[in-house]
Amino acid sequence: MEAPLAERIRPKTLSEYISQEHLVGINGILTRQLQTGFIPSLIFWGPPGTGKTTLAEIIAKESERPFYALSAINSGVKDIREIIDKAKTNSGLFTARNPILFIDEIHRFSKSQQDSLLAAVEKGWVTLIGATTENPSFEVIPALLSRCQVYTLNPFTKDDLQALLERAMKKDLRIQKRNIILTETEALFRVSGGDGRKLLNTFELIINAMPEGLSEITNDLVMKTVQKNTVLYDKTGEQHYDIISAFIKSIRGSDPNGAVYWLARMIEGGEDVKFIARRLVISASEDIGNANPTALIMATNTFQAVSVIGHPESRILLSQCAVYLATSPKSNTSYLAIGKAQQIVRQTGDLSVPIHLRNAPTKLMKELGYGEDYKYSHDYTNNFVEQEFLPYEISGTVFYEPGQNPREKGIRDFLKNRWSLKYNY
Repeated sequence: MEAPLAERIRPKTLSEYISQEHLVGINGILTRQLQTGFIPSLIFWGPPGTGKTTLAEIIAKESERPFYALSAINSGVKDIREIIDKAKTNSGLFTARNPILFIDEIHRFSKSQQDSLLAAVEKGWVTLIGATTENPSFEVIPALLSRCQVYTLNPFTKDDLQALLERAMKKDLRIQKRNIILTETEALFRVSGGDGRKLLNTFELIINAMPEGLSEITNDLVMKTVQKNTVLYDKTGEQHYDIISAFIKSIRGSDPNGAVYWLARMIEGGEDVKFIARRLVISASEDIGNANPTALIMATNTFQAVSVIGHPESRILLSQCAVYLATSPKSNTSYLAIGKAQQIVRQTGDLSVPIHLRNAPTKLMKELGYGEDYKYSHDYTNNFVEQEFLPYEISGTVFYEPGQNPREKGIRDFLKNRWSLKYNY
């Protein structure tokens, strides 16, 4: 049986690798590490189909190291120990050429499975390379995470996807025989969702479905072909992102029916319940915020409970939280405030802290007037006194503007009552 297109044209060297210039470019950190011969244990974090597995294989080949691969989906502690024992047998301890152990979807490993890797990584029996689509800070145990460098792989750009298609037409003999003409690519890019593997496999699907003599690929042809072959839910591809997007937008739009429907789609498709719960936490702050601060508490508790309970009962907790968030008043004012503040910081750089707000731990600092004119709020009526808390260069800038919901109207009144001019909304 012939391998899929994505496998047939998989890059074999760093020079063939497309995208991720920050890692594999001329001055990329992986490029420098391969040149020196020192490869630390790594975790590649990035969207599906951005070349994490390929990069691990290239590192092993170019550093001339033995390569062992496991998938967290179907491997256990026994499999890990067998490979570690083999690595200890076939290589000297603490050598520069210790084997590479690649673990795909490492976020799916349990704590005990991750614990079983610690000694091998610590003692240098293997160089671990893990691949994950989930934030390692949440999914990798701290002891293992502290022993690894985390490298982020960026989503493919349109230029990257175009380069993948051109490479396929140039390198693959089967595609060369069809003399394919890429008249339009927008639909291919949209269907792939930035997943390079899915792009190439969809490209091959289109070509195989084309009648003999037809060589032109158009958006219409792509959509007609893909719609006949689409799956209910692809939790590693485009629908993973489309459906979570529809879920969050239903909550933001205060539609509990939409929220529960898209939640059901994800649950029936086998989506990671912790992934869903994390998105609820984000939505509670981004879309509800101070209009109902309890929403964040509710979402955080849901995340913690889901992590303990697991599937299938966790669906009940997720449904309760989704309905609660969807039916809460909405505000994105805190989200807008931090965005505006970050933009100002990027524009103005490191502005000096006003001298009355500075800390004065030494005698010299006190002599220089650090903190001298600071007014201690609790010494004044209502525990408040007007003074400047921003750098003088941006004094008067407004970042937070309370929303028009009842709770934030109360915040607006509080600020107007305290400040005579600064918060005179």
